[in-house]
Amino acid sequence: MMRILRPIYAASLAVLILVSCGTTQTVTQTSTTPKLPQEPKPPVEALETLQMVAKKGDMTEAEIRAWPHMDIYKDSVPGMSLAKAYEFLNGKRGKTVIVGVIDSGIDIEHEDLKEVLWTNKDEVAGNGKDDDDNGYIDDVHGWNFLGGKIGEDNPEQLELTRIVKKWTPRFRGKTMETIAAADTTDFKLYAKLKKIVDDKSANAHNQVLQYSAIKDFIAKANDTIATSLGKKEYNVNEANGIILAEPTLMQGKMIIMRILDGGDTVPDALEQLTEIVDHYSNQLNAQYKVDFNGRVAGDNPYDINDKGYGNGFVIGSKETESHGTHVSGIIAAKRNNGIGMNGVSHNVQVMSLRAVPDGDEYDKDIALAIRYAVDNGAKVVNMSFGKSYSPNAEWVYDAIKYAAEKDVLLVHAAGNDGSDIDSAENFPNDSKDKLVEFANNVITVGAMTRHYDEKLVASFSNYGKKNVDIFAPGLEIYSTFPKDSYESIQGTSMASPEVAGVAALIRSYYPTLTASQVKKIIMESGIEYDGEVLLPGSETEKVPFKDLSVSGKILNAYNAVKMAEKLAKKS
Repeated sequence: MMRILRPIYAASLAVLILVSCGTTQTVTQTSTTPKLPQEPKPPVEALETLQMVAKKGDMTEAEIRAWPHMDIYKDSVPGMSLAKAYEFLNGKRGKTVIVGVIDSGIDIEHEDLKEVLWTNKDEVAGNGKDDDDNGYIDDVHGWNFLGGKIGEDNPEQLELTRIVKKWTPRFRGKTMETIAAADTTDFKLYAKLKKIVDDKSANAHNQVLQYSAIKDFIAKANDTIATSLGKKEYNVNEANGIILAEPTLMQGKMIIMRILDGGDTVPDALEQLTEIVDHYSNQLNAQYKVDFNGRVAGDNPYDINDKGYGNGFVIGSKETESHGTHVSGIIAAKRNNGIGMNGVSHNVQVMSLRAVPDGDEYDKDIALAIRYAVDNGAKVVNMSFGKSYSPNAEWVYDAIKYAAEKDVLLVHAAGNDGSDIDSAENFPNDSKDKLVEFANNVITVGAMTRHYDEKLVASFSNYGKKNVDIFAPGLEIYSTFPKDSYESIQGTSMASPEVAGVAALIRSYYPTLTASQVKKIIMESGIEYDGEVLLPGSETEKVPFKDLSVSGKILNAYNAVKMAEKLAKKS
């Protein structure tokens, strides 16, 4: 999971800083060559085949906010043609679909989400009893596997840090020459991960010092300039006219002039700097801190049979946790209510499954969250999270297989490392060898932009000819934020719920279709882009877009519902 902050102007730095929402590793995925039912492909006339032309000129802020739902033919923007999908479905009757959102928690009090929440009708709120005998007390809108008090956030270590912590007593003071031959493999991994942890911790320490100093320079210079001018807001020329003798104040003034000249504001830049300092502080004090213990649920996270932990407080912290709220709005924010924004799908109830901390999730929490969603009626589950190491991956594999048996579609973000996950490790996934899937109910999603040209693929997005299924809008995505607010952020974490929303739309109107059929439809009905794109992580190397995913396509809701209707009629 990842958020990209806006540019800030810090001394000579005018850089776009990538920051993780929940984990610096971002999401993961695998979805290997699909073994789908061999249905004949629909005739060409079932899909849009008109000429597609890239949009020229700048887009307005309102257009950028709406771009994921636009139509490539009408708007020259590679959105999902959502309005046309709803026109096609007009007059048809859909059924309610429950979508589980495994994430950091959801602001269930949000104005644009409170009417689309899943409610466990068999549970009596606040009575301290497990009324429906499902093993969870007061699980009214889902479950908080992270535990903790109301409004409490959950910083955590990364999985690689946990491995170093676990193996330090075993390998402390040892060298390759002094360990037993049987320990060689583990020792090499330990040494590799310990170096990463040490380097990352040192870097985080330096970044905290650097950005804290920059923030301090700006704040002090801003106060001095504002006092001298007798007003809080001022322009570049006014700032330039203030003489500041003290070197740090002069440095702060120069940064402020960069900020104003770049069209930003000082308060906005200070807010961004606060976010960056908080980000690196969490790396330093939790994610890469070997002796940190963030677990507050009261269980043993390495015992899958130690259940019954957690609570029904699914919101998390409205101050520091926004990821799950943003993801949920993309899927299901109340449509056409005159406020905020429209989610992809109506006829949806969102189930909140809080299992993703600010750090790496535990395999146990994810496995049990998937099973909870399945057992409580979800037909689609969004999973915008991931990591590079998974010590108890089998627990999650078993949960994925369980979801497949119960005909539940799992939609997972591909990750934000700009890596080829045909070779790079990413968890959870649906293939142990990256070649053969053990289930056919997981769809893996990469992130694309609004640019229908060489910049089509988001520069941060993971990719994989065998392990990423399709690309969907993931850059500049406007959606719900805690406290009845709305923000634009980005990541494959945002692309995944776009697909989950379309999947829910299909399952609403065509409930006879199976999870594997819905996956097949979404992949085959996408729009092809025949050109080359910049390879994620590179500023110059170009590759054919079709080589970055299994389908070689981008999400299209209109084509998907048309194909779904044809397939449903054959069923």
